[in-house]
Amino acid sequence: MSMVTLQTAAERDAPKPDLKNPLAGMTLLTAEGQTPRAKQAVEITKSALKRIRIAMAKEGISPDAGGLRVGITGGGCSGLSYSIRFDTKPRERDRTFVFGAGLETANDPSGARPVRLFVDPKSFLYLAGMVLDFEETLMRQGFNFINPNSTKSCGCGSSFSA
Repeated sequence: MSMVTLQTAAERDAPKPDLKNPLAGMTLLTAEGQTPRAKQAVEITKSALKRIRIAMAKEGISPDAGGLRVGITGGGCSGLSYSIRFDTKPRERDRTFVFGAGLETANDPSGARPVRLFVDPKSFLYLAGMVLDFEETLMRQGFNFINPNSTKSCGCGSSFSA
């Protein structure tokens, strides 16, 4: 038995999604003073910016002083685990990335104020070139680390090896 699929001309001629590129279709935000897709930078998506702003407001973290700390810890099924938490200020040797100044997002409690990501020097060795995204589907809700330094990751996506 054979099956026939009917397509409209628009469906047939529409560009095919790039399944090999995990960043396809995402709006990437580059930190102030950084060049897009730089290997020595960290980027976020617009959906991550929105969720960071909402969570910071809910936790009472001031965008002027505090920010989101992104890092790596040993452990997990693949050897290294991502860590993410709020911090009231950067540490002395942190790399600080500033995103979204003047860019409004839906339900923005910050009034388009920038958010800051703090990354310690040791974690930055593994996170350079990474994109932080926020995914919200029926099956899952949470931050995704799209990390070019990851050689293997577990099924849950919270641990990796480099």
